[in-house]
Amino acid sequence: MTILKEFQEFALKGNVVDLAIGVIIGAAFGGLVQSIVADLIMPIVGLVTGGIDFSNMFIQLHGAPAATLAEAQKNGATLAYGHFITLLINFVIVAWVLFMVVKAMNRLKRNPPPLPAEPPVNKEEVLLTQIRDLLAARK
Repeated sequence: MTILKEFQEFALKGNVVDLAIGVIIGAAFGGLVQSIVADLIMPIVGLVTGGIDFSNMFIQLHGAPAATLAEAQKNGATLAYGHFITLLINFVIVAWVLFMVVKAMNRLKRNPPPLPAEPPVNKEEVLLTQIRDLLAARK
């Protein structure tokens, strides 16, 4: 079998295609969540916290004091903890949505019906059944 043929079989397997679709949808979903957090949630959080802009929250470790995160990063080492808070909110939203999807998928899975319990075996009944069958076979 040629390398090209082997690659074609590998690439066209259902699992590989499903994985590729999942990655593409995941990337699009990540962009959507990022927009939701940056454009909808963080402005509301900023309003509730008295107008704090999380994207511009930082601790400058080195260099001349700066007014914005971009300036502080140009001056030297800077901890951009506001960006970290935003990414943490992104993560929590993605984790929650994935949890809900998995929970829904588990609910939709069809569990096989339980097997009926076999009645308890009475040795006398089994013996009598065997005798009956033997007598019926003789006739």
